[in-house]
Amino acid sequence: MRTTVGIIGAGPAGLLLARLLHNAGIDSVVLESRDRAYVERRQRAGILEQGTVDVLRAAGAGERMDREGLPHDGIELRFAKRRHRVDFPALTGGRSVMVYAQTEVCKDLIALQLKEGGPLLFEAEALAVEGAETDRPRIRFRQADAEDVLECDYVVGCDGFWGVARAAVPAGLGRTFERTYPFGWLGILADVAPSQDELVYARHDRGFALLSMRSPSVSRLYLQVPADTDAESWSDEEIWAELERRFETDDDWVLNRGPITQKSVTPMRSYVHEPMRHGRLFLAGDAAHIVPPTGAKGLNLAVGDVVTFARALAHRTGTGSDELLDAYSATCLRRVWQAERFSYDMTTLLHPAPDATPFENRLQLARLDRIASSRAAETDLAEAYTGFPIG
Repeated sequence: MRTTVGIIGAGPAGLLLARLLHNAGIDSVVLESRDRAYVERRQRAGILEQGTVDVLRAAGAGERMDREGLPHDGIELRFAKRRHRVDFPALTGGRSVMVYAQTEVCKDLIALQLKEGGPLLFEAEALAVEGAETDRPRIRFRQADAEDVLECDYVVGCDGFWGVARAAVPAGLGRTFERTYPFGWLGILADVAPSQDELVYARHDRGFALLSMRSPSVSRLYLQVPADTDAESWSDEEIWAELERRFETDDDWVLNRGPITQKSVTPMRSYVHEPMRHGRLFLAGDAAHIVPPTGAKGLNLAVGDVVTFARALAHRTGTGSDELLDAYSATCLRRVWQAERFSYDMTTLLHPAPDATPFENRLQLARLDRIASSRAAETDLAEAYTGFPIG
């Protein structure tokens, strides 16, 4: 097999890249190790920045998102039983976010790819990337118990932290930056209407809590727990009681309870691999960087990466110049590090450390009070949350 761009991974990054390339008249092949059903039910992020929403609409993948997604014009910060709403449009010149699950983004992009795009091969496991330093890189892959080779002009690895793309970069040619946090998120899905129309980020002495949603009838909620927590060690009653404690306010706000259908624990880490390119191999999404979920940046960073690559390759096709391709890593990393900074700031703002001193706890409250009382501080949060410029 031969194509211009070999894409490893059919998550939102790989699928969106295939769509962007198709719209630019550039052929590609997507290899995905899992089957279609798995990809379409894989639970991940659900907050889309303004820039991501705009990209999906421009790519022709926004129709169902606009019909079924939940536009949000703000978030609520909750601390010391106080409630403070951050109004995104008022602080950013009209920007907002959209609640629309990654699973739904993938369903939309898969349908478009199978209808209009190039080959999308499920259950095609990438085994290795070879010849990245040459002008004819190859992806060895296995499908239906047989090995095959995809010859490309470029390879884009959208296959996550454990994928073969990142492993193909020689160890001595890159640097990694990492932080692992001593806590995680116990997350639940519950068949109950969300208790509030917008997300609630709560800082409590017992730990952080987040109220989110998947739809008007399904709530998504999280609790800060020790990193080694077994989700099944928490009973449903214990989860609801702890959520009520951490979301407590001075007014008559009430948390809606309902049947819990799913429990899991999400680890918290920050990670960046530099550079994001080796020869004709380009890394995108979790293959190059990971953020703690507090800032809702993971999926949105991946979108920025593939938009940057697609623009650069279209520029190369139209002008013959490699200028933008050569700048790919530096261009992406500027945005990545701002998102890492914001995600770290949000994490350390809202999560009491297990060994935090009373002084450090009071500093968190002072930081939150500053956001609630300063338009400049509040604007900085709103601008970062709704998204940094792509490219």
